[in-house]
Amino acid sequence: MLAMGSERYVPYGERRTPQELLTIANAILGQGQLSLAKYLMIASHEDAPQLDIHDIPAFLGHVLERIDPRRDLHFQTATTMDTLDYSGSGLNSGSKVVFAAVGEKRRTLGTEMPAAIRLPDGFGRPALCLPGVIAVQGPRCDIRKGETDPRMDALCACLEGVAGVESFPLIVVCDDSSFAAATLNNFLWVTFTRSDPAADIYGVGASMVCKQWGCSGPLVIDARIKPHHAPPLIEDPAVERRVDALAAPGGPLHGLY
Repeated sequence: MLAMGSERYVPYGERRTPQELLTIANAILGQGQLSLAKYLMIASHEDAPQLDIHDIPAFLGHVLERIDPRRDLHFQTATTMDTLDYSGSGLNSGSKVVFAAVGEKRRTLGTEMPAAIRLPDGFGRPALCLPGVIAVQGPRCDIRKGETDPRMDALCACLEGVAGVESFPLIVVCDDSSFAAATLNNFLWVTFTRSDPAADIYGVGASMVCKQWGCSGPLVIDARIKPHHAPPLIEDPAVERRVDALAAPGGPLHGLY
């Protein structure tokens, strides 16, 4: 979910931090079915009045240019989740995260793969999804609910200090990096339906300060299919042909859509 708000506590100056945006984010996540969202990205209207939440690539770029992953990620853990969501720890249970972005640009997003990038065994085929976003194909996930994958920690350690990686604040580990990078919809589907924020967000240079998790380098989201996930929906060509026939001229659904 994407949102914009007014950051009026300290509207100008070099030391602006997300403040009122967090109040707005909590209000959004407490409102009706908006509470079912797992990921909320919120930006300050004052920073870019022309920004449109319906222009998803531009909005993601704005947030990724400005977010400070050491302080601007705010998790709600062990909370309620959509009944249809299968990525969490159980029925109607999972987590949420707010990405809050305020202020001037912190980085220029990369558009070419860093030449120095090296990946540990089991990871490969890096692909550019959007400016500042890389998809990496990872090994098959076999961890159980609530467990962390040491291979993800190894990936984060491998990326620490690599020249050029700082221009890619978001790295998504998935089962098929070519598919994730092929279209915007593929990237959104893979990243945000196949991950539970509290369980599946890792980070380069991760640390905990005053019970707030953050990282100094890129965020790494584990968006691989997990053993407890629902299996992918695979189209059946025979069923597709039967549906097409219903809507063909002379069929009972012809002209209804």
